[in-house]
Amino acid sequence: MAFRQALQLAACGLAGGSAAVLFSAVAVGKPRAGGDAEPRVVEPPAWAGPARPRPGVWDPNWDRREPLSLVNLRKRNLESGEEELASRLDHYKAKATRHIFLIRHSQYHVDASLEKDRTLTPLGREQAELTGLRLASLGLKFNKIVHSSMTRAVETTDIISKHLPGVCKVSTDLLREGAPIEPDPPVSHWKPEAVQYYEDGARIEAAFRNYIHRADAKQQEDSYEIFICHANVIRYIVCRALQFPPEGWLRLSLNNGSITHLVVRPDGRVALRTLGDTGFMPPDKISRS
Repeated sequence: MAFRQALQLAACGLAGGSAAVLFSAVAVGKPRAGGDAEPRVVEPPAWAGPARPRPGVWDPNWDRREPLSLVNLRKRNLESGEEELASRLDHYKAKATRHIFLIRHSQYHVDASLEKDRTLTPLGREQAELTGLRLASLGLKFNKIVHSSMTRAVETTDIISKHLPGVCKVSTDLLREGAPIEPDPPVSHWKPEAVQYYEDGARIEAAFRNYIHRADAKQQEDSYEIFICHANVIRYIVCRALQFPPEGWLRLSLNNGSITHLVVRPDGRVALRTLGDTGFMPPDKISRS
């Protein structure tokens, strides 16, 4: 019975798209007094989160901000009843929509040995200009630009931000490039060590949880936020936000300077408006390095 429950837990983790897929529950033999092995379940680490619903079932509390989950029902006043509950729920309900623009950095010098020397190529600088012009042409009031602290992302941000004067910039290590989770199917040309998945996976999952969620209840107006980072990070975030299996992130492909647009509604529903759009670039300016 315990072994069957372990398999069900593992299946839920794989289906739901959390970082818990890295730590599927397994049965481990534990000696009994009579010498037989009694299966036990190895719990995933705390950051991996709980098991997700079965395949095809949307988890409305994926960001842990669903109002009912934030209300302590034990403190509910039985006399005021449903009216008090409705009032408390309304206090936690999001009212605004978040528009999240995920921008992949422009082409850079991939052969440089040091990260600080992996600067943008001349083509990469042109791509960043085109991306900046495209974002400015949308006529949106962008709230902020959050960017990876890696050199190629910083340089891409500097160029794009010239076309969006007055928009504040924030640098973060959470959005640095890395190996989010072992891809399925695997590829022969890219095989990081297991420790890299272990280190990068938790960080990139933390970036997802920190930046991708429904609006705060205090937010009154829709927001438009730009995140300038890397292909692996963006692809993983898209899979997680749509509750697709995150192991499929490498099946997606993103051009340099491309725009991916996610929408998070007040009720927590997520929509993908565009994925890796570079239609605003001339064909000879498009690259994917």
